[in-house]
Order: sequence, then C-alpha cells, then structure tokens
Amino acid sequence: MLTASAWVLAAATPPAGAPQQGNSLLFMIPAYVGIFVVFYFLMIRPARQRQKAHAELLDALKPGDKVVCAGGIHATVVGVTDATVQVRIADQVRVDVDKASITTVKRAE
Repeated sequence: MLTASAWVLAAATPPAGAPQQGNSLLFMIPAYVGIFVVFYFLMIRPARQRQKAHAELLDALKPGDKVVCAGGIHATVVGVTDATVQVRIADQVRVDVDKASITTVKRAE
C-alpha cells in the first residue's frame, strides 16, 4: 500500500526544471460561476417555486376545503386565522393546527 502511494506521489510531481503549472484565478472563477448556475437551476429555483406555490395554497384556504395535514390527518377546514387553521376531523371534533402543517388542499365542490 505504501509503495502505491509513493508511485502516485512520484507521478503527480513535475520533473525538476519543468515550468510550474499554476491554476490562475481567472481559470477558476468561470468554473465556480458555472457550478453556481447549475445549482441554482437544479436546486434553488425549484425549491423557491414549490415554496411560493405552498404559500399561495395556504393563503387561499377557506372554510369547507378538505385538507391533509403533515401527520396524515384528513380534515375539513372550519376556520382560518393568520397562523392557525381550525379543522374538523370527525363529528364534534375540531382541532387547531398550524398553517404550515397543511400539505395538500382538495377544494370543496
């Protein structure tokens, strides 16, 4: 194992008298910009779009909507406030849940 490491290091070092190969900052900046652009379009932008769509979904909640909470509870919206939603999960059973815990809305028809 040690000899394999020595061979790799010997192959990686330039021979004596050879010019040094320096990675200039001008060559590294476009690579970093390209990586950022790829991350933006593959990760950041779709996450922001999902977040915006979920916020619009929560803002449009109204009584009578059928919802699914993060815990898997299927319920019907009874009342809506700024931070909480009162839902009916059974006859005479109403529960206050946080708005952010609403994952899916099925509109009343």
